[in-house]
Amino acid sequence: MMVLTAICWLSWLVVLFFINPEETGLMGFILFYFSLFLAILGTTSILGFIIRARFNQGPVFKQVEVSFRQGIWLGMLAIGLLLLKETELLRWWNGIFLFLFLTFLEFFFLSSRKRFKGAV
Repeated sequence: MMVLTAICWLSWLVVLFFINPEETGLMGFILFYFSLFLAILGTTSILGFIIRARFNQGPVFKQVEVSFRQGIWLGMLAIGLLLLKETELLRWWNGIFLFLFLTFLEFFFLSSRKRFKGAV
């Protein structure tokens, strides 16, 4: 995961420095945001796993699963905020709404997993 995250950061840097968004159009923006999303996803997943492994004694695969899912939410938050900023729609209430929406999704996944475990 660390190697792939490093590759994602390198690919984002390549897109950032070597792709002109005015010449490539939509494809340049898609490459920029997708590579940045994957880089943020990998970084936050690794950091979340390290923190969980240090303070939690549960099974490793559960810690990886939760860290990866939360990495997705943080990546979506960062990309969402950047897209709102690019379209000049970013206001403090939009950022808070996006954060609360993703937090609600995380609580939904946490509660549905507990409910499902209790039913079995």
